[in-house]
Amino acid sequence: MMEWILAQPFAVAAVFLTGVAAVRSQCTYWLGRGIRAGVIQTTWARRLTQDKTVRARAQLERVGWPIIPLSFLTVGLQTAINLSAGLIGWNWLRYTLAAVAGWILWGCVYAAGGLAVFAGATALAARSPWLVVLVGLVIAVIVIAIVLRRRRQRANAPVAVE
Repeated sequence: MMEWILAQPFAVAAVFLTGVAAVRSQCTYWLGRGIRAGVIQTTWARRLTQDKTVRARAQLERVGWPIIPLSFLTVGLQTAINLSAGLIGWNWLRYTLAAVAGWILWGCVYAAGGLAVFAGATALAARSPWLVVLVGLVIAVIVIAIVLRRRRQRANAPVAVE
């Protein structure tokens, strides 16, 4: 399947992958809605209808929509966000309208090079799995160094006194 997508012109691959993103995110959203419907039948229903929860959900509906399309730039987090949108009962039309931009973004990113990177990593792993491990370790060390540096900078930052 991947070979077929990689062999297609950019537009064909982008449209196909956009469709994949659409189907996957809608299935995940509706899975969340199904779980929510099951929860409504239990004692957890009281928590879903408390004033704070209703207000938080209304606020999320008003200003939280950019989270949906931006989640498509992540790996793994997008599934959690799409599932959560269903779990909290976001309006389907608002969710879908927000997700369309994410679908297109995901389709274009993967058509432009995301699949090629994945195919390259797979080929590299087949030839030299230890090199993939080494590259992963190097990336992990860089990420840890950045995180530690930012923590040190925050710890050393002067505290504003009001």
